[in-house]
Amino acid sequence: MSKPINSILITGCSSGIGLYCAQELQQHGYNVIASCRKAEDVNTLQESGLQCVVLDLNSEISIEQGWQQALALANGKIDALFNNGAYGQPGALEDLPTQALRQQFETNLFGWHHLSRLAIAHMLQQQHGRIIQNSSVLGLVAMKYRGAYNASKFALEGYTDTLRLELADTPIQVSLIEPGPITSLFRKNAKAAFEQHIDANNTRHQHAYKQTLQRLEQEGPSSKFTLPASAVYKALLHALEKPKPKARYYVTFPTHLFAWLRRILSVSLLDKVLKKG
Repeated sequence: MSKPINSILITGCSSGIGLYCAQELQQHGYNVIASCRKAEDVNTLQESGLQCVVLDLNSEISIEQGWQQALALANGKIDALFNNGAYGQPGALEDLPTQALRQQFETNLFGWHHLSRLAIAHMLQQQHGRIIQNSSVLGLVAMKYRGAYNASKFALEGYTDTLRLELADTPIQVSLIEPGPITSLFRKNAKAAFEQHIDANNTRHQHAYKQTLQRLEQEGPSSKFTLPASAVYKALLHALEKPKPKARYYVTFPTHLFAWLRRILSVSLLDKVLKKG
């Protein structure tokens, strides 16, 4: 019989999914330790009544310090880790500086790995725990001009599947959440990354980039299928509380649709569908 989960560390809590889940879990009775990359965001969350620590996924030192601070706030016992902090780097792969791809992986995968190793060692010692990874529909299918993010999330999918197999004989349970469009600041952060690394005026993709920028600057939901962060919270709660959590949680209609299309369509037919995205 699995032990109840009480304390949880969540990364990427400055806004969006991480912030919503931290607030809701705290109201639900969990001992939540939120984390953010910037000290000013940590202060804001602390002032709102959340326990919060600085944890920059681009820095192993920050990850280790954040983990130790989270452990102290959790009285030496962290039951669950929700890896959520991530961003998207738009742009055609041919236009993407290698350093930009490294930065994408540093935040979206390597930082998660470093933190997960700390969590696994702790959870093996206490003989229970759960690790939940927030992936994406773009970890299941690829779309143009999202190659860096696609690559990081495809890597995360393989990483997490392997982790689940390797921990199968332990009391640590591992789950993936795969959202499609969710209300957040994702597009705002992606626009900043695009402008930092992509020369939109010196490329054969100049016209397409105008459409990309229009999409990233769009106010409100990105599509009619966009759901609030509560949809991810529902999956997270199931992964935390059920004796046998699912290996995968599809969130939003596009994720269900593309997971199904990937199974039934040939590569060429699926490409035709995805090229329109």
